[in-house]
Amino acid sequence: MSLNQSVLVCDRVNPTLNEILEKNGLKVTYEPEITPEQLAEKIGNFQVVVVRSRTKLVKELIEKSSWYDPHNHGSETWYTTIRNWFVQNLRSRKYAIENVGSGIILESNGYILTNYHVIEKLDRILIKLSDGSEYFAKVLGYDTYTDLAALKISTLRRLPEPEFGQSKDLRVGEWVMAIGNPYGLEGTVTVGVVSGTGRTDLGISHFENFIQTDASINPGNSGGPLINLDGEIIGINTAVAAIGSGVGFAIPVDMALKVGDQLIHKGSVDRGWLGIGIQGLTPELAYNFSLNTQDGVLVNSIENKTPAQLGGMLRGDIIIQFDGKVISSLKYFQKLVADTAIGKVVPVKILRDGQEKTLQIKIGKMRS
Repeated sequence: MSLNQSVLVCDRVNPTLNEILEKNGLKVTYEPEITPEQLAEKIGNFQVVVVRSRTKLVKELIEKSSWYDPHNHGSETWYTTIRNWFVQNLRSRKYAIENVGSGIILESNGYILTNYHVIEKLDRILIKLSDGSEYFAKVLGYDTYTDLAALKISTLRRLPEPEFGQSKDLRVGEWVMAIGNPYGLEGTVTVGVVSGTGRTDLGISHFENFIQTDASINPGNSGGPLINLDGEIIGINTAVAAIGSGVGFAIPVDMALKVGDQLIHKGSVDRGWLGIGIQGLTPELAYNFSLNTQDGVLVNSIENKTPAQLGGMLRGDIIIQFDGKVISSLKYFQKLVADTAIGKVVPVKILRDGQEKTLQIKIGKMRS
């Protein structure tokens, strides 16, 4: 009997089974609501029929199947053939684990958020929930600028949704817990405090505004939740500093949820864009421009036909305010621009030849 053709799945099963069967070259027909009458008509067209408790394979159905042979009384019965095929092709199949990470459930219908570096370059992503159930996940989108990725699993049940806090309410010294799978150790909980907020210039991602914590974060924790004592998620654990233990970083939940929502619904993230090259103000630059502060950024290049050029900005301008906010650092300015709605006209205060001037610039869309 050949088992390289078609399988009829008659009951609701974990989608993983269908995926594995298809990966092994079988054509799967999934009809979880099929009636006994419909099954009697179709069973002869399939080499394998998968059933659970809902469907009863009575004698009359088996006699209509393609594998039934009333004259075969040898040791190699039809069910032995099927069992041997499954053992050879599924149970003996080796799946290499390329990476281990953590994640959080965003919505009860199967949306999950994790770090992009956890799933980067993986061909298959297996999600294991806290109750032990497993699902293969589809990547909906990812954002390399924040190191976040949104996934989707197919499940008939409603998943429990977590409670989310607000990162802006965090206070240094506040107790927090990190939950994840460090080194594959499932459900590990570590405890610490918020050591700092608004950490930037760490070289972890393009847009940085990290929560620093001394709760132990190790490989495998990435993508998991940082939780306050009220049980609310306030961050996504992302990295541990190479300089030593006790220094870990998490993406603020406010940023993570905003990015995750766009990844789920659009597969990418829209960000504001000016089309300029900038550099921070060093003490030397501030002195050369006769400034008594290092607040602001220097425009060192402008692309043609970009929002900045069309709005009247020139190379050598110093941007000191954007949409009414003082520019305290280069990273802060980049985040302000990126978070601004595309198409919005924003007042941008600059210094040019020692004189303040306000430009009205229409924000464009960052190129991918």
